Amino acid sequence: MEKMRATVFHGINDIRVEEVERPHAAVGEAVIRVTLTTICGTDLHIVRGEYSVKPGLIIGHEPVGVIEELGPGVTGYEIGDRVLVGAITPCGQCRACLSGQLSQCGHGQGYEAIGGWRFGNTINGGQAEYLLVPYAQANLAKIPDEVTDEQVVLLADIASTGFSGAESGGVRIGDAVAVFAQGPIGLCATVGAKLMGAALVIGIDGDETRLAMARRMGADVVLDYREVDFVSEIKRLTGGGVDVAIEALGTQQTFENALRCLRPGGTLSSLGVYSGKLQMPYEAFAAGLGDHRIVTTLCPGGKERMRRLIEVVRRGRVDLTPLLTHRFSLNDIKEGYRIFGERLDGVLKVAIRP
Repeated sequence: MEKMRATVFHGINDIRVEEVERPHAAVGEAVIRVTLTTICGTDLHIVRGEYSVKPGLIIGHEPVGVIEELGPGVTGYEIGDRVLVGAITPCGQCRACLSGQLSQCGHGQGYEAIGGWRFGNTINGGQAEYLLVPYAQANLAKIPDEVTDEQVVLLADIASTGFSGAESGGVRIGDAVAVFAQGPIGLCATVGAKLMGAALVIGIDGDETRLAMARRMGADVVLDYREVDFVSEIKRLTGGGVDVAIEALGTQQTFENALRCLRPGGTLSSLGVYSGKLQMPYEAFAAGLGDHRIVTTLCPGGKERMRRLIEVVRRGRVDLTPLLTHRFSLNDIKEGYRIFGERLDGVLKVAIRP
């Protein structure tokens, strides 16, 4: 029995790097040797017991690697190809996929996952030496030779999610956009708003390091919510409110504040994952008479989404490598979790090399 090292969830605040059985590819599947992965905020939710997964599961969902095995039926790829695999792995054949809703793959088919999020949720994930990729034909995106692993690893999840905040929000050329929370996903939403043509992007946070990074990633104005009445300031800067407010944290307070900063007819694009009860104050929602629109988005996945994002990087439109602030080996991943979870040393994203 072949073995590999992997980060295994055993219970709340209990992850261990240990030897487990190495996967092999069946029909329609592939195995990649993971060359780079990361720690995500969702992984923290799992480790802290805020999102439930079964003990014994390998966690992680942002994989870059090299094809090690190809199962029968997977064509157009060769052993040794470098590939990016999205955090969301659509099958390409179910009702949701065929309706163009790839992120919601698997609904109504008995999956416990939210949409197509399987890695580190319902199947073994990528914080390991090897990863079994389901529906490989739909999910392996080849990486050009001139693009590095570090340039593309964040495309698997946070960049795809952050960019989609602007896409789902319908950002248009000349719009004013406010992005609430400048963590990794919020920073990518800031980049996405610029890519979509926003003329004014306002980043809101209470962390000086993250506000500085927001400027570096393209925010025109940054506001520290600890020091300024940002709702009034946003309305002053925009002449009445933003066209799109992107909420990238997932709290009652940021949701409300995003609503309060919208112009009449504006859109709240929600990327946050909420827990507990979420309420909508009637005055912030203009008593339902403000022609506001609220949209939610789950990370877009699949190989075509990954291909398009790789092109954006390859053509020099986006550089996400400044967000990779810390790097650890797989053996030291627990220290990476500690630094990431406690937000030490200006951490944004932690890269892991198995």
